[in-house]
Parts: sequence; structure tokens; C-alpha cells
Amino acid sequence: MKKIYTIILIATLGFFMTGCDHYLDVNKNVDAPDEQQVEDYLYLAGVEAALQGLYWDIRATGPLSQMMGTSSYTGFCSQYWTPSDAGGEMWRVTYWLQGMNLENIIKYAVANERWTMAGIGYALKAHSWDVSTKEVGEMPLQQAFVPGTLSFDYQYQDEIYDSIQTWALRAIDYLERSDATNYGNQLKNYDIIYAGNSTKWIQFAHGILCRNLISLSRKSDFTTKYANDVIAHGKLAMQTLGDDAVLQTLGGGSTAKYSAYNNFWSPYRGNLTNYYWQSDFIVKIMTGTVPLYDEATGDLINTEKDDSRKDYFPYKLNPNQIITDTLVEETGHYDPRAAAKLATRDNVTYENIDKEEVVKYYKYYGAQFTSSTGYQGWSTPNFWGRVATSSTLYDGTGRWLYREDAPYIIMTSAEIQFDMAEAYWYLGDKANALACWKKGVELDMQFTSKYLFPGSPKANSDGTFANYGSLPGGDKIAKSLFDKLGNEYLEGPYVSGITTSTLTLSHIMMQKYVHLFPWGAYEAWVDLRKYHYDIDYTGDYPTEGNGWSKTYVEQKRDTDNSKVYKGFYLAPAQVAGRRGSYNEKNGGSPAYRMTPRYNSEYMWNKQALRNLKPIPALVHDSDNDTDAYTNYQCSIPWFAYPGDMPESLPYNY
Repeated sequence: MKKIYTIILIATLGFFMTGCDHYLDVNKNVDAPDEQQVEDYLYLAGVEAALQGLYWDIRATGPLSQMMGTSSYTGFCSQYWTPSDAGGEMWRVTYWLQGMNLENIIKYAVANERWTMAGIGYALKAHSWDVSTKEVGEMPLQQAFVPGTLSFDYQYQDEIYDSIQTWALRAIDYLERSDATNYGNQLKNYDIIYAGNSTKWIQFAHGILCRNLISLSRKSDFTTKYANDVIAHGKLAMQTLGDDAVLQTLGGGSTAKYSAYNNFWSPYRGNLTNYYWQSDFIVKIMTGTVPLYDEATGDLINTEKDDSRKDYFPYKLNPNQIITDTLVEETGHYDPRAAAKLATRDNVTYENIDKEEVVKYYKYYGAQFTSSTGYQGWSTPNFWGRVATSSTLYDGTGRWLYREDAPYIIMTSAEIQFDMAEAYWYLGDKANALACWKKGVELDMQFTSKYLFPGSPKANSDGTFANYGSLPGGDKIAKSLFDKLGNEYLEGPYVSGITTSTLTLSHIMMQKYVHLFPWGAYEAWVDLRKYHYDIDYTGDYPTEGNGWSKTYVEQKRDTDNSKVYKGFYLAPAQVAGRRGSYNEKNGGSPAYRMTPRYNSEYMWNKQALRNLKPIPALVHDSDNDTDAYTNYQCSIPWFAYPGDMPESLPYNY
């Protein structure tokens, strides 16, 4: 792995370290070298490494999907933010970090009939554009890489979706061709996702198509136009953990040659620190503590129980828990994914992490939108299970997906199974929906176990344990115990006990949400938006006066059978812990998209933003020759409309 990262560095530096005696060679641009200067494989590792930008943007999509609370990107918690570069990393990846580098890969590979490389290039392109358009909606497409173009027209999302599907299908076509190229070690050393394995790249391309098409599940023509294709591509996509698309990292902490060798979420890089926390929603659904709200007032109802855990969940619990319940003593009721995915301050000395009677009784607390203090009044630990500012002193190398050497997760076989389950559900094929759903949960259990790195006690010389704050970090459940409890859960009432007659859409979407936490927050946000955040409205889509007012959101209660995400409430839903309101510029609406990256579009491409429909991203005041921001972040993207986008909507500025 060190060799691979050294190659990445050399390949990158090689673009700039050109001898001075060539400075008059005007046909060679060292800042944007053509395909005659740099062969396709030399771009590849850098293009793939840019995908850590997925995690950068989760600082925005994590709060937007209610997977995270934060005191940093708070605008994304409140669904309003002034356009900026925050949350614009995948825009930067698509147009710049990959951008022309990826175009050069494709151009060179196709011209030289290097079909495997061409297929990889098109798959990477389809993937990044798919993520980006789901985040921001409309984007410059046709003119994106036209030389000499200084302003760029936007294309609408239906056109972008067509292009993504074309690129993914082209990737499959090229990857399935007989390739006579002798790549030597080029693919093995420079492809840091699949090491040139064309079979896995074909699966990945099918996965892109499956993921892209399932975002259209609320389209009025989904069952006739898209559902069967979701299933067809899902069957050809990744099927096992070994097929998952992940980007490996070296780790190394302070000993790493470059900080970026460590995972973006690791304690050493400190990008989560005490500014991001697990949300109260993810904690409640994963611990079976979704509370029961008073239907009339939205208040929590105090529990009548009097037991040792009353202080932990002091409110009556909803009898319809989807993921698990609190009956941890009963075999199959406890979901061990909580001990891996969630942070807890319990057991800081990592004692008895192989004992059920210890692990099952950890306590977990979730944050509110912009405060680490949850609705129970308890402070939420950071993602490494601490309170203090993250550092290797407190957290060692980290835990689970927050370790220094944890890979970046791009797409998984479990996600594909959940996508297929949703498609089967809408086709009315409950038997196959159930089978795919159960397979998805099973794969997530395996996925969660795979990345466990259990911590261990650090003993002092006298046999006592080291003080809090000087431990090596790691997960607080032994892998063997996790696997045992995981198998019991799969055989228990919340998985094996579900039948075709009891399976609901909530089971499918909420288990998918748990699987995506938090690495796939951007896809979870897609799902929440296509189901319109479970807002209670009539007609095709919610609007002011039909779903929300300027001060509150009409949200389905958990007793509503049509509500998908049980326990999910937006900030102005007027239930306990959700009695706020959005910025007045939102007009009461939650956000449906992120704004384009400020430093390119709002600085240099203003007219294109003014031309967007149904809500422009800028409004020009000709009298004062100034531009005003609108509520463009509230403009519903094409994938979330049952039909076509409307031509116009009222907007605020």
C-alpha cells in the first residue's frame, strides 16, 4: 500500500516538475497536460483518491439527513445557509479534482483501445456526477469541459440522469470487451479501488445504475419505466462484501508522511472533533427508544416504569419500533450494530468487551441539531466515544470507520439489496422484497463486523487500569461477541420474524438508513427527499399551505401507516425536541438541494444561476445592479417530483 501512495505522489508531482529548458514549448501545457504527455494510468490514482470528498460533504449531508448534529455547519441543520464553498466538495471533485483529468483518462484510453481503462474512467465519471446532481440538482453538463468557455449553461436533472446512465452503460460495454492491452502493473498499482479487476468494475457500474434509478421510486411511472431495471442492474451489481467499492487508506497518524494518508474522520485529522455528534434520531432507532408522543400536544409521555434504566429512557416508548427494542435480555432482540456504529462514553477501559452482560447495557445519547445536549439532557460524546477534544492521546487510532486506516466506503452490496427490495416492494412482489431486505440486513451485519477493531485495557504497572484519557482507542465490543449477537438478531423478531404480510416500506428504508450511517448520508438524504421528509400534504408535492407554513411543518405522526421513517421529525414539526422554525428565507420549507459551489458559480457564472427554473439561484435587481440570494435550496429536484418539474414557483429573496 505504501508503494501505491508513493506512486500517487510521484504521479501528481510529475505534472509540475518539468525542466526549465522546455519553458518555451507552447504546445505542451504543464498545468493541463494533454494525453501525449501523460498516459491515462498516471491520472488514475489521483482521480480515485479525490473521492474522499464524499466524506467532506457529509459535514453537510450528515446534518441534512439527521444522521449528525453539529456546531460547525449549523446552516445545514437549520436547512438554510448563505451560498458558500461549504458542502461544495463533490462539485469541486466533479469539475476540478477529477474534471479534465478524468476526461483525459477516457480520451486516451478510447483512442488507444485500452478498453478496461476506458470502462473504469466512464464508471468513475458516472458515479461522481450521480452523487453531485443528487446534491445540487441542475449542473453545467454540455459545456462543462469545452476549451475556452468562460460561462456555462446549466442542464436540468433529467438530462443529467440520461448522461449518467449512458456513461455507466458505456463503462459496462468497454469493460466487457476483449482488451489486448498489456497493462503490466499499471492497473494493479494505480487503481486503488479494485486493482484493475474488470469484473468488479462491471459490478460497480451496474451498482451506479441501480442507485441512480432507485432514486426515482416516487415517480408516477416508476413501476412501468424504472423498477425492473433497478432489479436487473442490482442482480448484476456487487453481491458480497468482497465486491464493495472502498478506497483504502494507509493511516499512520503522526508517523504518516502526509496527513491525508489518514482517514478524514480519524482522531488524528480531527475533522469531526467535538463539532459533530451522532443525532438523537439514529440513537433512538438503533436502541429501540423511539418515544411515544402525545398526538394532541406533541409532548413526550413520561414512563410509568420504575426500573434501573428509567433515567436512560424516561419516556414511554413507541410500541412500533422498527429496528429493535429495549428487551436486551431476550435472545435476538439486541442489535449489536449499536455497539459498533454508535459512540458511548461507557467502558472507557475496554473491560469485558466480550461479555454480553456488559455490552448490552451500554448507554447511548444523541445530539440535537446544533447542540451536543440531547432531549434527555445528557451530553453526547464525539464519534470516538469521548467528551474531550479528539486527539491520539484520548482516542488512539480511533474506532470502526473513524480509524486512521479505515477505508472510505463508496458503495456496498448491502445498499444494492435494499434498493432491490424497494423496487420489488413497489412492484407488489413482497416475497422477493423480503428476501432482498433480509439479505441486506445480513450483509450490513457482516459489513459492520468487518471494520471492527476492538480496543483493549491499558494496564498500569500495579495492575490497575490507566486513567480516563490515556487509552489506545478502538471498538467496545469483541468481534466474536458481535458476530454471535448479530446472528441471534438476524434470527430474531426484527429480521427473521418479519414475513411478507408484516414487511413494510419502513422496514426497508429504515434498515437501509442504518446501513448508510454515516458513510452514505448523501444517499440517505436522497431517500428522505424523495419521500418528502414524511411531510403530511396532499397532491403531488408539498408547498406552503400544503405541508408547511412559515413557522411549522405538518409532519406525519408515527401512527400514520404511510409514514416511512418512524421517529423522524423535522426541526419545526412542533413535537418535543422539534419546536423550532426555519430561516424566514425558506418560507417554511426544508432544504431539497445544496447550492452550487460559490467560488465558481456565484462568482463567475451568475447569469446561468439567474436563468434557473422553477426557482432561480440568484435574482438581479437592475435598479441597484445587485444580486440577491433566493430560497433556491428549497427548490425540489426533478427526482423527487412524481412527474416533470413545474416551470415556476413563488420564491423568496
